[in-house]
Amino acid sequence: MQAHLDSIWILVSAFLVFFMHAGFALVESGFCRRKNAVMVLLKNVGVVAVASIVFYLVGFGLMFGDGNALLGLNGFAPPPDMRLQAAPAGIPLYVFLFFQLVFAATAATIVSGAVAERARLVTFFVFTTLATMFIYPVIGHWVWGGGWLSTRGFHDFAGSTVVHAVGGGMALAGALVIGPRYGKFGKDGSNRPMPAHNFPLAALGVLILWLGWFGFNGGSTLAADPAAIGPVILVTNLSASAGFLGALLYARWRTSVLDLSMALNGALAGLVAITAGCDVIGPLESLVVGAVAGLVVVEGVMLLDRLRIDDPVGAIPVHLFCGVFGTVAVGLFANGAQLKGLFHGGGVSLLTTQLLGAAAGGGLAFAVGGALWLSLKRLPGGVRVDRDHEVEGLDLSECGVSAYSADVPARAPNERALGRFSAVVSTR
Repeated sequence: MQAHLDSIWILVSAFLVFFMHAGFALVESGFCRRKNAVMVLLKNVGVVAVASIVFYLVGFGLMFGDGNALLGLNGFAPPPDMRLQAAPAGIPLYVFLFFQLVFAATAATIVSGAVAERARLVTFFVFTTLATMFIYPVIGHWVWGGGWLSTRGFHDFAGSTVVHAVGGGMALAGALVIGPRYGKFGKDGSNRPMPAHNFPLAALGVLILWLGWFGFNGGSTLAADPAAIGPVILVTNLSASAGFLGALLYARWRTSVLDLSMALNGALAGLVAITAGCDVIGPLESLVVGAVAGLVVVEGVMLLDRLRIDDPVGAIPVHLFCGVFGTVAVGLFANGAQLKGLFHGGGVSLLTTQLLGAAAGGGLAFAVGGALWLSLKRLPGGVRVDRDHEVEGLDLSECGVSAYSADVPARAPNERALGRFSAVVSTR
């Protein structure tokens, strides 16, 4: 009976994590310009399909297969009765596989926001395939598959490093290789704002992600144990709340305006930061973690602007910067029965291990991700759409439709065929 309850809880949590992709789709399409909304949605749905197949065939085996300290060597396209040392006992293998599959898709979809509005669809899907096949599962094996970081005592309960810093590292590499959107930065280095086109979509997306995170973190208990799930859910919610308010107030102090986009990313920052230690960090300290993450994301967005790195949705500050911070926060605030951080008498040993793990995970994702993006750049067509297509908008130039029918005249197909359509949309 307990095994059945555990399996049901893991499946329900996996469904919540899967639903997070609806949140990502709304956040990213809402934060981008209206002329690219269809392409953003196409990438968000497509990345789930690509990552699902690739992780089942290859990624799961590399991540959880029996192997060595670096990678798994079996479990590729596994049969349902296969036993793997890293898989929890008593849970059907396919239940565990599906739960891990939706995590893999989440790491891959983080990249799409950072390269939105100028990355080619085909090369983005090729990158998603390779990242889900090699980068994410290898780093995941180090932490959750019995690899070298797990043997050193590295603690990442639900993926501040494994999912978020890894996804953020690959996103940073992509943003650097592809370059900023046309017109984003002036020749004098000035930043030209390209504001979100639909804040209701973005806000709804954040709330969906917030809800899905209860499955993301709560399901990582891998057991239907209310005594274990309850604290995880509570600190997850508190950290998100503190992140929203912290980013809102700090951005108000820095910019003199109530910036909704910063506040929304602050909520996500709090969620990302608490993910590593939600099982060992208490409620009051989770408020500190979330509030600091809110400050980190605001400063992170401003830092990228100063460095002329274009990230339309704030994926890099949210997932990379706050993923690293959340991982390190375990070394400061952990207060579990067997795990003590620096502020609870644990000394610097755990803090050092957390720093090492965050650097190894995020660093490898950035380095290998950068190598992949540079390799794809050499392919015919490269990694970036044509400039004319980018100016016109990828919805019309690449997908042939608009997200909003009011934008499209009745003669749209004929107008576009005659090359006169760009005048309608180029300024939007």
